[in-house]
Amino acid sequence: MNVEELVRDSLREQASDVPPPRTGFADRILAERRRRRARTLAAAAATTALVVAAAVGVPTLLDGGRGQGVHVAGGEVSDRGVRSHVDQSPPRDKIAVGDQVLAAYSTSRKVRQPNRDEIVERTYSVLNQETGRYEVDERWSFLAVAPGMRTAAVLERELPAPRIGLLDLRTGKVTRWIPLAQGVGGLFFSPDGSKLVATTYDKNPDRAYWSHKVQVNDDLEPQRVPCRTGFAVVDVATGDADWHALPAYAGGGGGYGSGENLRFNTDGTLLYEPINMDPGVIYRDFDGKKVAVPAQEAHVDLMFAPAGLSPDGKLVAGPFAGGVKTTATQVLDPRTGERVAKLRGQELLVWVDNERLIAWDIAPGGGEYENRLVLVGIGSKKTISLSGARTPKDHSSKRWEPVFARS
Repeated sequence: MNVEELVRDSLREQASDVPPPRTGFADRILAERRRRRARTLAAAAATTALVVAAAVGVPTLLDGGRGQGVHVAGGEVSDRGVRSHVDQSPPRDKIAVGDQVLAAYSTSRKVRQPNRDEIVERTYSVLNQETGRYEVDERWSFLAVAPGMRTAAVLERELPAPRIGLLDLRTGKVTRWIPLAQGVGGLFFSPDGSKLVATTYDKNPDRAYWSHKVQVNDDLEPQRVPCRTGFAVVDVATGDADWHALPAYAGGGGGYGSGENLRFNTDGTLLYEPINMDPGVIYRDFDGKKVAVPAQEAHVDLMFAPAGLSPDGKLVAGPFAGGVKTTATQVLDPRTGERVAKLRGQELLVWVDNERLIAWDIAPGGGEYENRLVLVGIGSKKTISLSGARTPKDHSSKRWEPVFARS
């Protein structure tokens, strides 16, 4: 997955001990969405504790779209090109739909320090493309996979890292190191794989400090602190890097660890950073200057719908659209934000093609966070399960976050 997952996990983990209220699932999701636009992360996390989840059922028949300007075809999803392992969570064997592949996934754990600080450490399992199995690689604290699945960019265990490794995914060996004068805490490839954006920090962005403890419910917990220093756009072929200072967002929406990492936008011409306040995202040019949101991306919300624009740019993944005891998602007209179709699922993760997406959805009989990967489609009344269900327990070995890439 990934930026968005860390924010959601932070909110979820601080709310996990509160009894569920008598509110609907959809109301809770919408309430959280409104809070995100108006509060800092710490405030949002505390408030989220008041609206934590009860178990929900399997979705019923979904309604059609309402958009007037976009024609949506679609139909029942088929199992063409599907490689699934519904009995595996985390996956042991390759999961893919068409050329959209689960290239890797990460698990995380909280490591308590002697001074009561906590560090969230990720461990990656990477697809061995010869055996078709996922293999644990404990060398890296951060891993991003390039389109084509030949190369991954990696950071060594100690963050911030002084260099970026380019990992050959066929051999498992680092072919080149790219040093940076500023320590790196996060990496993402451009859509064409020719560039990396490396976000730099002066502290480990995934460390929470007891010296900055905050009260959550009846307990005190260590808190992350804003520590971003800037970013570098790196040419993958040459290793040339252009660094620019960019401290953590000063408007109250930063300070959530590696959730401050920058990414490329849909066409790779701009960068964006998520913030925990309205408007939810800031677009920047490669010099770090704020720019207007591209018209085609005005309704992209990668916090709640990571799939973003469809491959042809005619649709955009939308947020949760379910009810009290149902889950559902939606796709929108990217020009107007109008709903054009309603699908199954909880969260749309990645487009397979212009009609099908991979999503999270609740396993039958499971609770809100016991979700598994599914294939959903525009106009389809069914889903195809791709994986087993994750455990609801945060920072456990059976709660994993996907890293998708096109092969």
